[in-house]
Amino acid sequence: MSLEERLLPPPAKPHASVARVAEAWYVVADARALGKKPIAVTLLGTPLTIFRTHSGRPGALLDRCPHRNVPLSAGRVEGEHLVCGYHGWQFDRDGHCRAVPGLVDFTPSDRARRAVAFPCREEDGWIWVWPSLDAPPDREPFRFPRLPGYTEARRMVEAPGTLHATIENALDVPHTAFLHGGLFRTAQKKNRITAIVRRYPDRAECEYVGEPRPTGLVGRLLAPSGGVVTHFDRFFLPSVAQVEYKIGDDMHFIVSSACTPVSDFETRLFALVQFKTRLPGALLKPLLEPIARRIFAQDRLMLGLQTSTIRRFGGEQFESTEIDLLGPHIWRLLKDAERRRPGEPERDPATLEYEKHVALMT
Repeated sequence: MSLEERLLPPPAKPHASVARVAEAWYVVADARALGKKPIAVTLLGTPLTIFRTHSGRPGALLDRCPHRNVPLSAGRVEGEHLVCGYHGWQFDRDGHCRAVPGLVDFTPSDRARRAVAFPCREEDGWIWVWPSLDAPPDREPFRFPRLPGYTEARRMVEAPGTLHATIENALDVPHTAFLHGGLFRTAQKKNRITAIVRRYPDRAECEYVGEPRPTGLVGRLLAPSGGVVTHFDRFFLPSVAQVEYKIGDDMHFIVSSACTPVSDFETRLFALVQFKTRLPGALLKPLLEPIARRIFAQDRLMLGLQTSTIRRFGGEQFESTEIDLLGPHIWRLLKDAERRRPGEPERDPATLEYEKHVALMT
């Protein structure tokens, strides 16, 4: 056996946690970013341009003019149309060509001149796109919590990881004591708690019972008097990760992240942070933002290392324990959604498919 054979891990069937769920709504932009000019975005490896007409309605087209392959995102919006910057062809939100400057016998119904259009809508301050051309939308986008009186912050960040890896990272408790030691939890585990994992046809959640307030800096800022935490981590198909903490009436903190697969190994997170504490939100917000940026920078570095290793070795080799609480269920739900055929009836979302109580130390 060669030295290389002894050093490398044993061969395994290559695979990667890449799930391509096209029949779903994904956030592609903060609605506030959509102004007078079109924006180039990528969703599931497909280049798109999104734009807002003068009447305020958003549209999404394949970022390629059918005339001479110029990106439509390099054009401009005039009235209700997106105008190509090269020859001035004009397209409406449905992709119909509405004008060809200089052409005398223009026929708007000519299918050869159509741009490829995708369902697009604005909800909760986000621009959503349905990337499937095989089946029209058959459900509504995820609805973000409405919490009047809460301090809010919206952020967009990018992670060099698969959709599955990025979501699992956002909902994974054990890594926080090591990768984010001192900021959220510490590696000195002293508290035995119970995690209740539940899976439904469209979501999975983990409820933590008996968890004291995290000892790190974030926990001390949000709930300085301590207490027992009500803590839920949740995943909603196709790509929303949600973390919720509550300590009595002193603190309620919820982060909902719509994770968008830009490509197989690149994910964009559109996060809405909502919190309410006894301390004024205007005071806490500037203190929490640099901590949140540091935590995500640590996560981003680790996801990049993980992705690099997966690609270098040609696939993943997972070894999981009971405290890898949500990752396997996220993976299963994504793969089930990927295999779902257009028009196939959905299972009753109220059906509890799995429940398990797991003991762990935090």
